[in-house]
Amino acid sequence: MKILVINGPNMNMLGIREPEKYGTLTLKELEKELYAYSFELGIDIETFQSNHEGEIVEKIQKSYKDASGIVLNAAAYTHTSVAIRDAISSVDIPVVEVHMTNIHSREDFRQKSLIAGVCLGQISGFGAESYKLALLALCTMLKKQL
Repeated sequence: MKILVINGPNMNMLGIREPEKYGTLTLKELEKELYAYSFELGIDIETFQSNHEGEIVEKIQKSYKDASGIVLNAAAYTHTSVAIRDAISSVDIPVVEVHMTNIHSREDFRQKSLIAGVCLGQISGFGAESYKLALLALCTMLKKQL
């Protein structure tokens, strides 16, 4: 089982960007933790980050043939991208939306997710642990389908 972990804009700035909200863990450190956790779960993961909407769309589309599922932190595109929503809808792959902060307790414009309606579920507010929870939930759901 292979899970793709996609991170959107500004996630490359983890550890620097607003540490009071996102912590001091860098994206590389987070990815290292996720790779270690993937071994515990008995799955393969691939990580990807882009600040460019079109690259995220293309990565989702290209995953169609080789990924069992996607954990997606679309970051700011969560609230604005019909293109990412349509890319998710175009592939038959379950997607779990993930956020480090609780988007429902933030600014009004961050409380609406355009992609939530085409995702299997949403996990937010648990910092870096949100990713592990998303991987666990997605793996559990996928194993039930086997």
